[in-house]
Amino acid sequence: MNAQQSVVVTGANSGIGRSTALLLASEGYKVFATMRSLSRGEKLRSLAAELQLDITEVELDVADDASVREGFTKILGQCERVDILINNAGIGSNAAIEDIKTDSDQEVFETNFWGVVRCTQAVLPSMRENQSGHIVQISSIAGRVGLPGQPIYSASKWALEGLSENLAHDLSTHGIRVSIIEPGVTRTAILGKNSDFPDNPAYRDTYERMFDMYAAGIAANIRPEAVAGTVLECISAPTHQLRWPVAWGADQMTNARFDGTVSDEEWVSLGKLVENSDAWVEEFTRLFNL
Repeated sequence: MNAQQSVVVTGANSGIGRSTALLLASEGYKVFATMRSLSRGEKLRSLAAELQLDITEVELDVADDASVREGFTKILGQCERVDILINNAGIGSNAAIEDIKTDSDQEVFETNFWGVVRCTQAVLPSMRENQSGHIVQISSIAGRVGLPGQPIYSASKWALEGLSENLAHDLSTHGIRVSIIEPGVTRTAILGKNSDFPDNPAYRDTYERMFDMYAAGIAANIRPEAVAGTVLECISAPTHQLRWPVAWGADQMTNARFDGTVSDEEWVSLGKLVENSDAWVEEFTRLFNL
Protein backbone atom coordinates (compact mmCIF):
# COMPACT_ATOMS: atom_id res chain seq x y z
CA MET A 1 0.00 0.00 0.00
CA ASN A 2 1.22 3.50 -0.92
CA ALA A 3 0.34 5.98 1.83
CA GLN A 4 0.26 8.76 -0.75
CA GLN A 5 -2.49 7.19 -2.83
CA SER A 6 -5.70 9.18 -3.17
CA VAL A 7 -9.00 7.30 -3.00
CA VAL A 8 -12.51 8.51 -3.82
CA VAL A 9 -15.38 6.59 -2.20
CA THR A 10 -18.84 7.53 -3.46
CA GLY A 11 -21.90 7.12 -1.26
CA ALA A 12 -19.66 7.23 1.80
CA ASN A 13 -22.18 8.54 4.32
CA SER A 14 -23.43 5.07 5.34
CA GLY A 15 -23.05 1.32 5.08
CA ILE A 16 -20.32 -0.15 2.89
CA GLY A 17 -19.14 3.26 1.71
CA ARG A 18 -18.67 4.64 5.21
CA SER A 19 -16.94 1.49 6.45
CA THR A 20 -14.64 1.54 3.43
CA ALA A 21 -13.74 5.20 3.86
CA LEU A 22 -12.89 4.67 7.53
CA LEU A 23 -10.84 1.53 6.91
CA LEU A 24 -8.82 3.01 4.06
CA ALA A 25 -8.14 6.19 6.00
CA SER A 26 -6.88 4.06 8.89
CA GLU A 27 -4.53 2.34 6.43
CA GLY A 28 -2.95 5.63 5.37
CA TYR A 29 -4.82 6.39 2.16
CA LYS A 30 -5.89 9.95 1.41
CA VAL A 31 -9.67 9.47 1.38
CA PHE A 32 -12.25 11.67 -0.30
CA ALA A 33 -15.71 10.63 0.89
CA THR A 34 -18.53 11.81 -1.35
CA MET A 35 -22.24 12.04 -0.61
CA ARG A 36 -25.28 13.80 -2.06
CA SER A 37 -25.44 16.23 0.85
CA LEU A 38 -22.83 16.92 3.52
CA SER A 39 -25.66 16.92 6.06
CA ARG A 40 -25.72 13.13 5.59
CA GLY A 41 -22.15 12.77 6.82
CA GLU A 42 -22.63 13.38 10.54
CA LYS A 43 -21.99 9.75 11.53
CA LEU A 44 -18.90 9.53 9.30
CA ARG A 45 -17.51 12.76 10.78
CA SER A 46 -18.17 11.54 14.31
CA LEU A 47 -16.42 8.21 13.75
CA ALA A 48 -13.51 9.82 11.90
CA ALA A 49 -12.99 12.26 14.77
CA GLU A 50 -13.23 9.49 17.34
CA LEU A 51 -10.63 7.43 15.46
CA GLN A 52 -8.53 10.51 14.62
CA LEU A 53 -8.75 9.89 10.90
CA ASP A 54 -8.30 12.48 8.17
CA ILE A 55 -11.18 12.16 5.70
CA THR A 56 -12.20 14.88 3.27
CA GLU A 57 -15.93 15.05 2.59
CA VAL A 58 -17.14 16.24 -0.79
CA GLU A 59 -20.72 16.96 -1.79
CA LEU A 60 -21.37 15.02 -4.97
CA ASP A 61 -24.55 13.52 -6.43
CA VAL A 62 -23.54 10.75 -8.84
CA ALA A 63 -26.91 11.07 -10.61
CA ASP A 64 -26.25 14.68 -11.62
CA ASP A 65 -23.76 15.65 -14.35
CA ALA A 66 -22.98 19.11 -12.95
CA SER A 67 -22.59 17.82 -9.40
CA VAL A 68 -20.10 15.16 -10.53
CA ARG A 69 -18.07 17.75 -12.48
CA GLU A 70 -18.02 20.17 -9.54
CA GLY A 71 -17.20 17.44 -7.03
CA PHE A 72 -14.25 16.06 -8.96
CA THR A 73 -12.98 19.56 -9.70
CA LYS A 74 -12.76 20.07 -5.92
CA ILE A 75 -11.10 16.70 -5.42
CA LEU A 76 -8.53 17.17 -8.18
CA GLY A 77 -7.79 20.60 -6.77
CA GLN A 78 -6.58 18.91 -3.58
CA CYS A 79 -4.58 16.02 -5.04
CA GLU A 80 -2.53 15.44 -8.16
CA ARG A 81 -4.77 12.64 -9.33
CA VAL A 82 -7.24 10.03 -8.15
CA ASP A 83 -5.38 6.74 -7.82
CA ILE A 84 -8.39 4.63 -6.81
CA LEU A 85 -12.08 5.21 -7.49
CA ILE A 86 -14.56 3.15 -5.49
CA ASN A 87 -17.99 3.41 -7.13
CA ASN A 88 -20.14 2.52 -4.14
CA ALA A 89 -23.16 4.84 -4.34
CA GLY A 90 -26.30 2.83 -5.00
CA ILE A 91 -30.02 2.58 -4.33
CA GLY A 92 -32.43 -0.35 -4.30
CA SER A 93 -35.86 -1.06 -5.73
CA ASN A 94 -38.55 -3.57 -4.80
CA ALA A 95 -41.08 -3.77 -7.61
CA ALA A 96 -42.12 -6.72 -9.75
CA ILE A 97 -42.42 -5.98 -13.44
CA GLU A 98 -46.06 -4.80 -13.32
CA ASP A 99 -45.37 -2.59 -10.32
CA ILE A 100 -42.45 -0.70 -11.85
CA LYS A 101 -42.95 3.06 -12.18
CA THR A 102 -40.62 4.17 -14.94
CA ASP A 103 -40.24 7.74 -13.63
CA SER A 104 -39.06 6.77 -10.15
CA ASP A 105 -37.33 3.50 -11.04
CA GLN A 106 -35.21 5.26 -13.65
CA GLU A 107 -33.44 6.80 -10.65
CA VAL A 108 -32.04 3.34 -9.89
CA PHE A 109 -30.21 3.27 -13.22
CA GLU A 110 -29.21 6.93 -12.90
CA THR A 111 -27.42 6.07 -9.66
CA ASN A 112 -26.33 2.44 -9.99
CA PHE A 113 -25.24 2.57 -13.63
CA TRP A 114 -24.98 6.08 -15.05
CA GLY A 115 -23.52 7.34 -11.78
CA VAL A 116 -20.66 4.89 -12.25
CA VAL A 117 -20.19 6.07 -15.84
CA ARG A 118 -20.06 9.73 -14.78
CA CYS A 119 -17.53 9.20 -12.00
CA THR A 120 -15.38 6.88 -14.10
CA GLN A 121 -15.26 9.43 -16.91
CA ALA A 122 -14.12 12.05 -14.39
CA VAL A 123 -11.03 10.11 -13.27
CA LEU A 124 -9.95 8.36 -16.47
CA PRO A 125 -8.02 11.19 -18.20
CA SER A 126 -5.48 11.48 -15.37
CA MET A 127 -5.34 7.70 -14.89
CA ARG A 128 -4.57 7.21 -18.57
CA GLU A 129 -1.96 9.95 -18.50
CA ASN A 130 -0.22 8.23 -15.61
CA GLN A 131 -0.78 4.72 -16.99
CA SER A 132 -2.05 3.59 -13.59
CA GLY A 133 -5.18 3.51 -11.51
CA HIS A 134 -7.77 1.19 -10.05
CA ILE A 135 -11.55 1.41 -10.45
CA VAL A 136 -13.51 -0.68 -7.97
CA GLN A 137 -17.22 -1.27 -8.55
CA ILE A 138 -19.49 -2.21 -5.64
CA SER A 139 -21.94 -4.52 -7.37
CA SER A 140 -24.08 -7.24 -5.77
CA ILE A 141 -25.07 -10.87 -6.08
CA ALA A 142 -28.07 -9.27 -7.82
CA GLY A 143 -25.65 -8.54 -10.65
CA ARG A 144 -25.12 -12.27 -11.16
CA VAL A 145 -28.51 -13.74 -10.15
CA GLY A 146 -31.89 -12.17 -10.98
CA LEU A 147 -33.23 -11.91 -7.44
CA PRO A 148 -36.99 -12.31 -6.83
CA GLY A 149 -39.05 -9.12 -6.76
CA GLN A 150 -36.16 -6.87 -7.81
CA PRO A 151 -36.01 -6.79 -11.62
CA ILE A 152 -34.87 -3.16 -11.93
CA TYR A 153 -32.26 -3.38 -9.16
CA SER A 154 -30.95 -6.66 -10.60
CA ALA A 155 -30.90 -5.22 -14.12
CA SER A 156 -28.92 -2.18 -12.94
CA LYS A 157 -26.31 -4.42 -11.34
CA TRP A 158 -26.15 -6.75 -14.37
CA ALA A 159 -25.54 -3.63 -16.47
CA LEU A 160 -22.77 -2.61 -14.07
CA GLU A 161 -21.19 -6.07 -14.37
CA GLY A 162 -21.23 -5.87 -18.17
CA LEU A 163 -19.78 -2.36 -18.15
CA SER A 164 -17.05 -3.44 -15.75
CA GLU A 165 -16.05 -6.49 -17.80
CA ASN A 166 -15.69 -4.21 -20.80
CA LEU A 167 -13.69 -1.62 -18.86
CA ALA A 168 -11.39 -4.28 -17.43
CA HIS A 169 -10.55 -5.31 -20.99
CA ASP A 170 -10.39 -1.88 -22.61
CA LEU A 171 -8.46 -0.09 -19.87
CA SER A 172 -5.84 -2.76 -19.25
CA THR A 173 -3.76 -1.38 -22.10
CA HIS A 174 -3.60 1.91 -20.17
CA GLY A 175 -2.35 0.23 -16.99
CA ILE A 176 -5.71 0.66 -15.23
CA ARG A 177 -7.28 -2.15 -13.20
CA VAL A 178 -11.02 -2.66 -12.86
CA SER A 179 -12.44 -4.90 -10.13
CA ILE A 180 -15.97 -5.86 -9.11
CA ILE A 181 -16.92 -6.42 -5.46
CA GLU A 182 -20.02 -8.64 -5.30
CA PRO A 183 -21.57 -8.49 -1.81
CA GLY A 184 -24.20 -10.96 -0.75
CA VAL A 185 -26.70 -9.98 1.94
CA THR A 186 -25.04 -7.45 4.25
CA ARG A 187 -26.50 -5.59 7.21
CA THR A 188 -26.65 -2.06 5.81
CA ALA A 189 -29.16 0.79 5.76
CA ILE A 190 -30.25 -0.12 2.23
CA LEU A 191 -32.11 -3.13 3.65
CA GLY A 192 -34.15 -0.93 5.96
CA LYS A 193 -34.84 1.58 3.22
CA ASN A 194 -36.17 -1.20 0.99
CA SER A 195 -38.35 -3.04 3.47
CA ASP A 196 -41.58 -2.01 1.74
CA PHE A 197 -43.09 -3.38 -1.43
CA PRO A 198 -46.12 -2.57 -3.59
CA ASP A 199 -49.51 -3.85 -2.44
CA ASN A 200 -50.19 -6.08 -5.43
CA PRO A 201 -51.79 -9.45 -4.57
CA ALA A 202 -50.52 -10.95 -7.83
CA TYR A 203 -46.91 -10.61 -6.64
CA ARG A 204 -47.29 -10.70 -2.85
CA ASP A 205 -45.81 -14.21 -2.64
CA THR A 206 -42.83 -13.14 -4.76
CA TYR A 207 -42.12 -10.20 -2.46
CA GLU A 208 -42.43 -12.41 0.61
CA ARG A 209 -39.91 -14.89 -0.83
CA MET A 210 -37.56 -12.00 -1.47
CA PHE A 211 -37.73 -11.11 2.21
CA ASP A 212 -37.34 -14.78 3.17
CA MET A 213 -34.03 -14.71 1.31
CA TYR A 214 -32.91 -11.47 2.95
CA ALA A 215 -33.99 -12.70 6.39
CA ALA A 216 -31.72 -15.73 6.02
CA GLY A 217 -28.85 -13.47 5.06
CA ILE A 218 -29.46 -10.99 7.85
CA ALA A 219 -29.39 -13.86 10.34
CA ALA A 220 -25.79 -14.46 9.27
CA ASN A 221 -25.04 -10.93 10.58
CA ILE A 222 -22.42 -9.96 7.99
CA ARG A 223 -21.49 -6.34 8.63
CA PRO A 224 -20.39 -3.76 6.03
CA GLU A 225 -16.91 -3.88 7.58
CA ALA A 226 -16.48 -7.32 5.99
CA VAL A 227 -17.06 -5.84 2.54
CA ALA A 228 -14.70 -2.97 3.32
CA GLY A 229 -12.06 -5.54 4.23
CA THR A 230 -12.50 -7.17 0.84
CA VAL A 231 -12.12 -3.79 -0.86
CA LEU A 232 -8.81 -3.28 0.98
CA GLU A 233 -7.66 -6.76 -0.01
CA CYS A 234 -8.64 -6.05 -3.61
CA ILE A 235 -6.75 -2.77 -3.97
CA SER A 236 -3.74 -4.20 -2.12
CA ALA A 237 -3.50 -7.38 -4.20
CA PRO A 238 -0.23 -7.68 -6.19
CA THR A 239 -2.06 -9.27 -9.13
CA HIS A 240 -5.35 -8.37 -10.71
CA GLN A 241 -8.56 -10.24 -9.94
CA LEU A 242 -11.77 -9.14 -11.66
CA ARG A 243 -14.46 -10.44 -9.30
CA TRP A 244 -14.50 -10.49 -5.49
CA PRO A 245 -17.62 -12.13 -3.97
CA VAL A 246 -18.10 -11.46 -0.26
CA ALA A 247 -20.70 -11.92 2.51
CA TRP A 248 -23.67 -14.24 2.83
CA GLY A 249 -24.65 -16.14 -0.30
CA ALA A 250 -22.15 -14.47 -2.63
CA ASP A 251 -19.86 -17.39 -3.41
CA GLN A 252 -22.59 -20.01 -3.34
CA MET A 253 -25.15 -18.20 -5.48
CA THR A 254 -22.87 -16.72 -8.11
CA ASN A 255 -20.82 -19.89 -8.54
CA ALA A 256 -23.86 -22.19 -8.63
CA ARG A 257 -25.56 -20.19 -11.37
CA PHE A 258 -22.49 -19.75 -13.52
CA ASP A 259 -20.91 -23.18 -13.23
CA GLY A 260 -24.23 -24.84 -14.01
CA THR A 261 -24.73 -26.40 -10.57
CA VAL A 262 -28.08 -24.63 -10.53
CA SER A 263 -29.40 -24.79 -14.08
CA ASP A 264 -31.65 -22.25 -15.76
CA GLU A 265 -34.46 -24.77 -15.56
CA GLU A 266 -33.98 -25.25 -11.80
CA TRP A 267 -33.98 -21.49 -11.25
CA VAL A 268 -37.21 -21.08 -13.20
CA SER A 269 -38.82 -24.02 -11.39
CA LEU A 270 -37.95 -22.44 -8.05
CA GLY A 271 -40.19 -19.54 -9.02
CA LYS A 272 -43.15 -21.89 -9.27
CA LEU A 273 -42.90 -22.54 -5.52
CA VAL A 274 -43.39 -18.93 -4.38
CA GLU A 275 -46.87 -19.62 -2.96
CA ASN A 276 -45.40 -22.05 -0.43
CA SER A 277 -42.91 -20.32 1.85
CA ASP A 278 -41.51 -23.47 3.47
CA ALA A 279 -41.11 -25.30 0.15
CA TRP A 280 -39.46 -22.31 -1.53
CA VAL A 281 -37.00 -21.70 1.31
CA GLU A 282 -36.14 -25.39 1.54
CA GLU A 283 -35.50 -25.68 -2.20
CA PHE A 284 -33.62 -22.36 -2.35
CA THR A 285 -31.37 -23.47 0.49
CA ARG A 286 -30.78 -26.86 -1.09
CA LEU A 287 -30.00 -25.53 -4.56
CA PHE A 288 -27.43 -23.03 -3.34
CA ASN A 289 -26.10 -25.11 -0.46
CA LEU A 290 -26.74 -22.33 2.05
